Amino acid sequence: MGPAPANVLRTVSNPGASRIAEFERLYRAEVDAITRYFARRVEDPGMVADLTAETFVEAMGSFRTFDPSRGSGRAWLFAIAHRVGARYWESQRRDHAAQSSAGHWEPTDPDATDELIARIDDERAGRALMKRLKQLRPSDRAAVELVDLAGLTPTEAAAALGSSAGAIRMRLMRARARLRTEDDDECV
Repeated sequence: MGPAPANVLRTVSNPGASRIAEFERLYRAEVDAITRYFARRVEDPGMVADLTAETFVEAMGSFRTFDPSRGSGRAWLFAIAHRVGARYWESQRRDHAAQSSAGHWEPTDPDATDELIARIDDERAGRALMKRLKQLRPSDRAAVELVDLAGLTPTEAAAALGSSAGAIRMRLMRARARLRTEDDDECV
């Protein structure tokens, strides 16, 4: 599923609509994109669902402060998802360091996770790419993730990462060149 139609995102800035209806439209337009964002990074369907839900809970709590003149709702949500993911991965690193073997949580209701499992399977190629992206600088990797994988514009990615659009374009150019070089090396 591609980016949400522009008219859906424009409704977020409609001052006559209720904030609840605005948030609901934004949620419906972007929930699949946010789910795919986490499905490329996490194999456990329950955790993908948890991270997606946490992103929208945070977004709902701060939606009253969302200012569409500062960027799109999509970029704002991806900024939140980026922070939610960063907290999750940091906690995973701490847990792994504290325990010699990390436990693996299994979902208790397989019927509720079938759709998420299918989405995660669909993102397998994306996870392979994510492994290659780990070789990039974190700032370059974040730019590629948001622009090339999540479908944000460089301007939206810049807003999500707190950077300038020019810096994002440079990061993309540098990262794409490095990835192309790696592809050429594999073909030799």
